[in-house]
Amino acid sequence: MKVAKLRAGFYLHGCTSLKEKRQRLGRLRDKFGKNTTLGVCESAHMDVLRRAEWTFVACASADHVVQQVLADVEQYLTTSVDAEVVDLEREWLV
Repeated sequence: MKVAKLRAGFYLHGCTSLKEKRQRLGRLRDKFGKNTTLGVCESAHMDVLRRAEWTFVACASADHVVQQVLADVEQYLTTSVDAEVVDLEREWLV
């Protein structure tokens, strides 16, 4: 079993409430939460208006599958999220 995580840090320009923050980033759970090879959670800065951190953990029997899943997530984060990606970090766990 191959397992890797992708930690993504965001800065939300102009965010004025936690409700707005959840609306702008909550779609990540909707989009990726149904993928059976991927776990998704908001992992830090929950009560900070303009900062967010989300962690994605991919698990599969082959490393190329894990790499592709995390590459798809990274592509989406950098092109489709209403926030600036300020940090991306991948780490193999197993």
